[in-house]
Amino acid sequence: MVSVDTSPQAPPPRGRSGRWRPLLRGLGEALITLGLVVLLFVFYEVQVTSWFSARQQADATERLRGQWREVSPDEQAPPPVPGRGFARLHIPSLGPDFPFTVLEGTDQDTLAAGPGHYGGTALPGQRGNFALAGHRSGRMAPFGDLDRLGSCDAVVVETATDWYVYRVLPLRGEAADWDPETAPERCAGVAPIGGPYRDVFGRTIVEPERREVIDPVPGVPRGTVPEQWRSRLITLTTCHPRFSAEKRMIVHGVLTKRYPKVAERPDLRPPELGG
Repeated sequence: MVSVDTSPQAPPPRGRSGRWRPLLRGLGEALITLGLVVLLFVFYEVQVTSWFSARQQADATERLRGQWREVSPDEQAPPPVPGRGFARLHIPSLGPDFPFTVLEGTDQDTLAAGPGHYGGTALPGQRGNFALAGHRSGRMAPFGDLDRLGSCDAVVVETATDWYVYRVLPLRGEAADWDPETAPERCAGVAPIGGPYRDVFGRTIVEPERREVIDPVPGVPRGTVPEQWRSRLITLTTCHPRFSAEKRMIVHGVLTKRYPKVAERPDLRPPELGG
C-alpha cells in the first residue's frame, strides 16, 4: 500500500518581482488616475471656461451694439462703465474671427468675458497709453496668439464714433537698424519713438510686478513727461508662457490713423479691415 503525504505544502518562495508586483500595480493605477485628473483639468480650463466666456462675450457684444445704435457718430460716447463693453478690438493678422468686445476693468470676472481695459489708463485715441489685459489660455484666450504679432501689424480699436488704427512698434532686434524709408508701406508712421520711449519695443517679456509697462510713458515715472509730449500708444498684456502666469508678454503699438464713423454708412470699415 502506497502512503500519500497529505500534510500542507509550503508555498514556493516568491521572487523579487512577485514581492514588488502589488506596489507597482498600485503605482500604475495612481499614475493613470492622476493623468485623467490632469486631462480633465486641462479640458475644463481650455474648453469649458471658453464656452462660458463665449456666452458672456456674446452678451457684452450685443449690449454694446445696442448702445451704439443710440449714439450718433457726431456725439460724444459715454464714459466706460466697469464690467461693461465700450469698444471692439480687431487684429486682422490673427484672423477674421478675432474681434472681441473690450470691457472696462481687469478683475477676474471682467476678464472672463473678454479683454479688459486697465482703469486709469488712456482711452482709445488719447495721448498716453490705452492698456488692455487678456487671457492667453482658457476663457476664449483672446490674447492667445499675441506672440505671432510682428512689427507694423495692425491693431484696430472700434468705438461708437471712430476707428483707431495702431501698429506694433519695431521689435527689440529691429529697432537699431530701422529705416522708415525702406520699411514696407504698411509701416508708414511706425518707427522707434526715441526720447523717453527709447526702451519701448513692439514685444517684451517682463516680470508680473512690472506694472510700469502700462504707464502713460512705459517705464517712465508718471508725471515726468508732459501730456502734450506723450505719444498715443496701445499696450496689450497677457501671461507668458502659455498655461503659466510666471511672466507677462507685453505688446506695444502706436496710433497711425483715425477714421471717423459716418452716420450714413454704418457698415463702412477701414481699409485695414477690408473696408
